[in-house]
Amino acid sequence: MTAEHEGRHWRLVVDSGNGALGALQRHIDLADIDAVLISHLHPDHCIDLTGLYVTRTYRPQGALTERLPVYAPAGAGERLAAAYEGIDEGGMTGVLDFRRISTSVPTHIGPFVVRTFLVDHPVEAYGFRVEADGSVLAYSGDTDACDALGPLFAGADLVLADSAFVGGRDEVRGVHLTGRRAAEAALAAGGVGRLMLTHIPAWNDPEVCRAQAAEVWPGEVELARPDTTYEV
Repeated sequence: MTAEHEGRHWRLVVDSGNGALGALQRHIDLADIDAVLISHLHPDHCIDLTGLYVTRTYRPQGALTERLPVYAPAGAGERLAAAYEGIDEGGMTGVLDFRRISTSVPTHIGPFVVRTFLVDHPVEAYGFRVEADGSVLAYSGDTDACDALGPLFAGADLVLADSAFVGGRDEVRGVHLTGRRAAEAALAAGGVGRLMLTHIPAWNDPEVCRAQAAEVWPGEVELARPDTTYEV
């Protein structure tokens, strides 16, 4: 996401799973990223940080000297260094500045104010509420329904909600939302402007996820699309 502040555009990346880095390069120069937020350490949300390490270390114009702030759960630096065989002396932390996520105080990154909420997933996982210029984007990360979704979603202009599970098929709890549970959480939070479903795996029919959410959500249920820009 981008926002203008102090005469320039600031760029904040939220999660960087497998394949994300290639798509991101179609939109921005990777050297222009100001910070990264990582919701949890499953590979589909963080593994492309290893590629980001490569671009900052070996770019033809020369290595970037300023470390990139990465806000992530505990152990992120060690986990990602272990995924990169033969890492240079000094390790990944010489390039990426890993900072432990805090749920107690907001994080300020240029124009962005980020509030972090612990959500319900089998590992340490967070949702992010990002505010800039009076607008709010709420990102659930991977989660099932939980109390944290209320303050995370409340009054958000746009909610990006996990919808990896399908109601009536995926009965295990404490892992992912269904479209219906995402809509219920957004409705209960109150004041949400737009609901957009994301994290829909290839074996799901997105229209089924949308239809299950539409049983509850009174407005349009949107689906996140690759390579699409949304204004908040």
